[in-house]
Amino acid sequence: MEREGTIAALAALAQETRLDIFRLLVQAGSEGRAVGQIGEKLGLPSATLSFHLSQLKHAGLVTFRREGRSLIYTANFAAMNGLMAYLTENCCGGDASDCAGGAVACDPFNNTGIKEGSSV
Repeated sequence: MEREGTIAALAALAQETRLDIFRLLVQAGSEGRAVGQIGEKLGLPSATLSFHLSQLKHAGLVTFRREGRSLIYTANFAAMNGLMAYLTENCCGGDASDCAGGAVACDPFNNTGIKEGSSV
């Protein structure tokens, strides 16, 4: 992820509702959640939810697909991992072994957020 993308992603996540939405979608993994489920879970009206999902989409943090009449939103794990990589790129002077066990990447299929082979 480049500097401009990082700034856009951090700006999108620097708002309480969008951060809650993004975390909910990360928890949902690769299945994602329907718009109605997101709104219900977080108690958000449709117009508010639509605005915040649009902001997250514009920042490249979420994607969506259509299933019948439903829109299913999913966290963009590649973008999230790119953001984390950018932020930790020079961690501990470039020696990632000093940084709490090295870099952690989220695999939505593993759904733990812990790099395989790492100990907790």
